[in-house]
Amino acid sequence: MKSIIITNNPVVREKFENIFFVDGSVEDTFIKVRDMVHDGYELISHPLAASIRLMYSPYRSVIIGKRLEKVDPLSAQIIEDSIIKYKLHTDHRKKDMTHHDDYQNIDLILLESALSEQQAFW
Repeated sequence: MKSIIITNNPVVREKFENIFFVDGSVEDTFIKVRDMVHDGYELISHPLAASIRLMYSPYRSVIIGKRLEKVDPLSAQIIEDSIIKYKLHTDHRKKDMTHHDDYQNIDLILLESALSEQQAFW
């Protein structure tokens, strides 16, 4: 199964071929993921980071899988809830661009870990 990575992280764009690059914010990335999930793609990795601190990262990569015959209701619920939770926690904060290199690398490491687990699972 060939996965697609939806990302706004330039480091991920340089390293992988199977990406859709979003030239925008994390919210823009989530909205693209939502649109693709509603187009029938299944969600492979969770859109939200594992900690509140990482939720403030300006970069995020999400893995989606194969295109199904119909919308996967669980994937649709997860991405819709993720957008709401992301906005709830970040709308009142300024983006932390001081450490953007670190955030890019953390996102890359988390993505590589998720891809490694995905290959072991499939």
